[in-house]
Amino acid sequence: MRKVVLFFAGLISLVFIYSTVSSEFAKTQKYTLSDYILEFRPFALKEMNRSGIPASITLAQAILESAYGNSTLAIFANNHFGIKCKPDWKGETFPLGNDCYKKYGSALESYQDHSNHLRSRAWYKNLFSLKITDYKGWAFGLKKDGYAEDPYYAYHLIQIIEMYNFRGLDSLYTPADSAISK
Repeated sequence: MRKVVLFFAGLISLVFIYSTVSSEFAKTQKYTLSDYILEFRPFALKEMNRSGIPASITLAQAILESAYGNSTLAIFANNHFGIKCKPDWKGETFPLGNDCYKKYGSALESYQDHSNHLRSRAWYKNLFSLKITDYKGWAFGLKKDGYAEDPYYAYHLIQIIEMYNFRGLDSLYTPADSAISK
C-alpha cells in the first residue's frame, strides 16, 4: 500500500513539475519536450553503448534535471544533469545560487560526463550489476545511492520512462560497442 501511495504522490509531483515547467517556459523555452527527445535520444543511446547505463535512465534524468533543455544550467552551461563541481574538476564552472556547477562546451560533453560520473563513483557500482533493461532497478538504485534528494526521484524517472516509452531504447544496447570496461 505504501508503494502505491508513494507512486501516486510521485505521479502528482511529476504532473505538477511538468505543468509548472510548461507554464514557466511557454514563452521562452528553447526546446519542446518532443524536440528535446528527438535531439538528445541519440546521445543517450551512444552513452548506453559506451558506458552500460540504460538510455531510458539517462534520457529521463536529462529531461527531469534540465526541464528538457530549458533550465538555466542547460541553456548557459550545457549541463543537462545538474552535476556540481568537485575539487577534481578542471573545467569551466557556472555559479548558480550557493552552488557551483560544471560548465560544458556542448550538451554531448554533459551526457558523457554524466556517464563517467556514474561509472567512476564507487557508491553507484552496484547499479552496473543490474540488467540494462531493468530501468526500475536503476531508478530506485540511483535514489538509494544518493543521486538526488527528492524522495520521489525514482518515481519521477519511472513515470517519464513509461510515459514516453523509453524502455524500448534499452533493448538497443550493443555491449560489443562498450568502450568502458565493467
